Amino acid sequence: QVQLVESGGGLVQAGGSLRLSCAASGRTFSSYTMAWFRQAPGKEREFVAAISWGGGRTYYADSVKGRFTISRDNAKNTVSLQMNSLRPEDTAVYYCAAKTTAYSDRVGSYDYWGQGTQVTVSS
Repeated sequence: QVQLVESGGGLVQAGGSLRLSCAASGRTFSSYTMAWFRQAPGKEREFVAAISWGGGRTYYADSVKGRFTISRDNAKNTVSLQMNSLRPEDTAVYYCAAKTTAYSDRVGSYDYWGQGTQVTVSS
């Protein structure tokens, strides 16, 4: 069982930056693929970024490639999402997610979810 708690959301102007963090409980954090998803009002939850167990492989949605960076610290049981050059269309609730198997961009393949943190980008 893994519990995930996100933090770091807020209001930022277009072009600005935010760093989201996700703290995970449990002793097996390093065995999980970790990811960030987001959900804008009236839209389906969508994949943003993922990182492999050891952090050696990262994956990004095309819409955030080159602007967002996912990282993890297995010693601290945390995964982060550095978001630069933010755009109004990045406004959403951002969710941290974990899965016990290899990378996927499918919402349904993730086993554990955080409660989400709101990111709002003003124009």
